[in-house]
Amino acid sequence: MKYAFIRTAAATPEVKVADVTFNVDKISALIAEAESKGVELLVFPELCVTGYTCGDLFLQPALLDAAQEGVRAIARATAGKRVLTIVGAPLTHCGKLYNCAVAVCGGKILAVVAKKHLPNYSEFYELRNFTPAPSDTDTIDIGGQSYPFGTNIIFRCSTCPQFTVAVEICEDLWVSVPPSCAHSAAGALIIANLSASNEIVGKADYRRTLVAGHSARCLSAYVYADAGEGESTTDVVFSGHRIIAENGAVLAESELFANGLTIADVDLDRLITERRRVNTFEADAKGYTYIDFDGANAKGEPKRVFPRNPFLDADGALSDSRAELILQIQAAGLKKRLRHTGAKHAVIGISGGLDSCLALLVTVRAFDRCGMDREFIEAVTMPCFGTTDHTYNNAVALCDALGVTLRTIDIKDSVTRHLESIGHDLTTTDVAYENAQARERTQVLMDIANMNGGLVVGTGDLSELALGWTTYNGDHMSMYGVNASVPKTLARHLTAYEARRLKGQAEVVLNSILNTPVSPELLPAREGKISQRTEHI
Repeated sequence: MKYAFIRTAAATPEVKVADVTFNVDKISALIAEAESKGVELLVFPELCVTGYTCGDLFLQPALLDAAQEGVRAIARATAGKRVLTIVGAPLTHCGKLYNCAVAVCGGKILAVVAKKHLPNYSEFYELRNFTPAPSDTDTIDIGGQSYPFGTNIIFRCSTCPQFTVAVEICEDLWVSVPPSCAHSAAGALIIANLSASNEIVGKADYRRTLVAGHSARCLSAYVYADAGEGESTTDVVFSGHRIIAENGAVLAESELFANGLTIADVDLDRLITERRRVNTFEADAKGYTYIDFDGANAKGEPKRVFPRNPFLDADGALSDSRAELILQIQAAGLKKRLRHTGAKHAVIGISGGLDSCLALLVTVRAFDRCGMDREFIEAVTMPCFGTTDHTYNNAVALCDALGVTLRTIDIKDSVTRHLESIGHDLTTTDVAYENAQARERTQVLMDIANMNGGLVVGTGDLSELALGWTTYNGDHMSMYGVNASVPKTLARHLTAYEARRLKGQAEVVLNSILNTPVSPELLPAREGKISQRTEHI
């Protein structure tokens, strides 16, 4: 582990049905590969030591004896390695046969988890061979040694106590209340699922949704390993589908019908923080056995990649459907505020820049949804020392295209008098020089709103708020800030979407605004061009 990231892997080995020696060799090879890649938790499919599709061969003592020896051989293969490995095998206890997950690490068997819910419907008939897990934790004999045996078992890393793992097997996930719900409440941050889920059309999508959704419900990471090539195809086909999810998001996923490793780093600190934050997450560790292991090999830096633009897709684009949803959310919030306050007017400072443009577009949507006339949207442009003809003309053209009321109030004289009254040299373009303009604009907007029984719609975006890029007692104030949860990058994509949707004159002016450098225009222009560029600062 490094920086509270744990490298997890779901593995699908090639198997030969009932050929334990072959299967152990393939499993051991994947353990070695995973160790070399810094994997700290490795999860194999259900009954992979023998193969899931052995049918009535599971009744043969020769196969069951070989499975026991196979498990011990896999444990020996982890000697000198720090990867917690969980493999599936059929094991006997008190004369009954159980579908088991065996945890091994550092050359030792740690404990055995039994499958609780055995499917016996449609293509599944596990009750023919297996017995459901006992309700209490017991011990099981493997090779003359006893190990903890049950379902309520959590594996805990001795060098990293937050690295906690619990296990459920295949069908356990598909029932109404999976065992992992209790495992998570008892402190397991990672759930391992050893599965043999057959493939039919549409099942992979359902499986992915199920794994991701359950990881969100349990505020956990979920490592899902499915059986693949080599299983019998007499009744069904297996695709080796492997999924690693964290709190509702799929971190890594395999292609179907491809054996091997699927690796992802999970963020334990994030999960711990979420569980503390969500006050409805209940903790209950009664009846659980905790097994310590010496793991977390921490080879290399975490490979987790976090998107710079979380609202955009991998290509840096924003889908029209998502853009429409975001704009509807913004407009719905403002619509409620207008109706709740009884305001008949909305007042917006329009500069010809990106943020005020987006706020105006949202306000137009809100008025349309309220059935209110757009003429009661009062867009106020307030040119001062840094305003250029380009941005002013864009503001005028946009208001005309959208059919809102435009009002121009030149604030140069009032700001000049204010600066002179406090003894500020007009040639000193410092922060006071800039903020005096922002505060004057806010005062004008507030007074106009009061005159008309309206409210001021704020234009500041999330990027500005997060950086403190607003003027206190100036543009950080409004009656309702529609862009408060919209980063600057997203604002650009939303405006581009509206340009495509509105077409005509609106599209022309919106594209002109998009091509204008981002600037508060608080410093004097140079030769009629913007001299102050936000991104440079």
